[in-house]
Amino acid sequence: MNKARAFTVHLLTASGAAFAFFALILAAKREWSAMFLMLGIALVVDGIDGPLARRLKVAETLPRWSGDTLDLVVDFLCYVFVPAYAIAASGYLPSGLAIPCGALVTITGALYFSDRNMKTGDNHFRGFPAVWNAAAFYLFLLQPAPWIAVAMVAILAALTFVPIHFVHPLRVRRLRALNIALLTVWSVLALAAVGRDLDPGFWVTTGLCTIAVYFFAAGLRRNPA
Repeated sequence: MNKARAFTVHLLTASGAAFAFFALILAAKREWSAMFLMLGIALVVDGIDGPLARRLKVAETLPRWSGDTLDLVVDFLCYVFVPAYAIAASGYLPSGLAIPCGALVTITGALYFSDRNMKTGDNHFRGFPAVWNAAAFYLFLLQPAPWIAVAMVAILAALTFVPIHFVHPLRVRRLRALNIALLTVWSVLALAAVGRDLDPGFWVTTGLCTIAVYFFAAGLRRNPA
């Protein structure tokens, strides 16, 4: 029974790959709001499978399967690969630079996920944590000029290798209650934006941008290790 419950957690984690697959199909059809909804569901799965795995001691019960490796595979699909396609196919980048920018996202994202020092001892991320799903979301939300979109991709890709810190909202202890509260508000606002076909109006957009600035600034307040 314990092994069956433990394997169920692995199935839950692996279901994120299916949501990434659904998201890619929707992206190919240019159904962007539905794509982000699928990536959002995958994000929820990513938020609950870790605590479940630790509670059920999945690593000890089923040592054959590596939950860490499975999580990285699914995260790369949801956080990097599908968003890279969305960024390249969005139409917000110059046509000659769209595919190279998408390739840049996949390359830097793959390097980041293979970095053994991607996290600090207090659970901050070192460098931009390859959350290209969020970057793609803001690209579609803000619809910047093409050169600004290219600059955004280039800057975030470069920040992958810069030793500045980014907050993990669920695992960094400092201001955790505030971070979780803001993440909850962000999720509600993001869902509202998706429900309005990524055109939610001034106040929702402002709220989403303000929370993003907060999390960026919160990471900067930590001194490099």
